[in-house]
Amino acid sequence: MDANALISGFERFREAKFKKNPSKFLDLVKNGQHPRVLFIACSDSRVDPTLITDSKPGELFVIRNIGNMIAPFAPDNDYHATAAGIEYAVSILNVSEIIVCGHSHCGAIDGVYDIPTDKNLTHVKKWLELANEAKKYVNENSPDDLDLTRRLELTEKISVLFQLNHLLTYPEVSRKVEEGKLSLRGWYYKIQTCELEYYDDEKKQFLPMDMKS
Repeated sequence: MDANALISGFERFREAKFKKNPSKFLDLVKNGQHPRVLFIACSDSRVDPTLITDSKPGELFVIRNIGNMIAPFAPDNDYHATAAGIEYAVSILNVSEIIVCGHSHCGAIDGVYDIPTDKNLTHVKKWLELANEAKKYVNENSPDDLDLTRRLELTEKISVLFQLNHLLTYPEVSRKVEEGKLSLRGWYYKIQTCELEYYDDEKKQFLPMDMKS
């Protein structure tokens, strides 16, 4: 898909969606955005949060980055895009849920095990360090003969849990969780089968999503 295809797609959207219900989009301007969910997902082009959740404009506040990762809170004077998005969603938009959604065949997790050394990937290499805890956990708690495919899948899931822990280092997130005003959820999406799993805190495992989850 190139720029011309994107322009054609925009024209279809304008004719099929916007012009049929312009008042809805006007309301989004007049009333502002009031999403209840902060959805943290991977930048992977195959995983579109609004598509897989069938969400409408204004319903999700979305943060996407490589590997759906979250750096621990760092109160310094540097640039922190993901952290800024989290703060805005929690403190300004007052979301009531944060979902961290990992996915199968994640290039970021693959890179944690085998990042190219012949390329200038300064920022990528540093960012992927956020999944080192998950890699270490999987390597220390799984059989030596576990095949790479299964090892990667486990790391994708375990990484979601570590990112949720990183979220709790943010003072406002931690405070609202303790007060029962904010819920944190871990999801895992399988691209190849369109299956969705959620992490069950009581059973300590990812389970198939159902209407009760």
